[in-house]
Amino acid sequence: MEHHPWLLRLVRDRMNPATATGLALTLALGLAIVGGVLIGLLAYLVRGSGTLVRVDFSVGQWGVDNATNWSTDALRLVTQLGNTYVVLVVLVVIAVVEYARVPNRWVPLFLVTVVAGDVLLVNAIKGLLHRVRPTFDPIAASLGPSFPSGHSALAAAFYAAAALVLARRRSPRTRALLAGGAVAIAVAVACSRVLLGVHWLSDVIAGLAFGWAWFGIAAIAFGGRFLVLGAPVEQAADVADARVPAHERSASATAGQTS
Repeated sequence: MEHHPWLLRLVRDRMNPATATGLALTLALGLAIVGGVLIGLLAYLVRGSGTLVRVDFSVGQWGVDNATNWSTDALRLVTQLGNTYVVLVVLVVIAVVEYARVPNRWVPLFLVTVVAGDVLLVNAIKGLLHRVRPTFDPIAASLGPSFPSGHSALAAAFYAAAALVLARRRSPRTRALLAGGAVAIAVAVACSRVLLGVHWLSDVIAGLAFGWAWFGIAAIAFGGRFLVLGAPVEQAADVADARVPAHERSASATAGQTS
């Protein structure tokens, strides 16, 4: 850092609450671009890459060979975090709590757009590609096309959106924990789909990529209307000053002039 002062200035600027919102939207744009490229590449490879097919099968077979009753039960609980009905319940709770904490009419619309758009677009892609699911678990045959994973995509998109909403006016440490938690939940859901034998590995990777890309697009579209990650130092000082009685502020100012 000492040899690269520009890098130090960049890090300090990004930690400044006044610029954190811009950074979040920049990262959202990056997610949208990278996610779009990755899902396009995977959609191409699943049609004709023998290597990808072998990797998918070997990972799925490993999950089946190492499954136990308790691990399967645990994975089924984890996978519910990407279930549409569970997500809708969490969405309502977050929308109500966050509207009470930092009122903004765009927050519920943002969350609904993320969820509804993800579900509709993923199902459209599934219908176009119509990839066959694994045969490790007989129930998979009744779940429709395989690519991309709907649970993985919804978990990636929704929990990232939830973290962004919850991060408003939070400390940098809290924002980092929220972001890490959102990623952890999405990855856990994706892994559960593969280990339960209902999706190929490439399905869930594409699902994560799509979910984060869609979140990035929605964040760019709505972020400027509700996103305030932190209050600038000047605003915090004004609030603190407003809480000090007028006679104390006058006394302090007089003392400052005397000194």
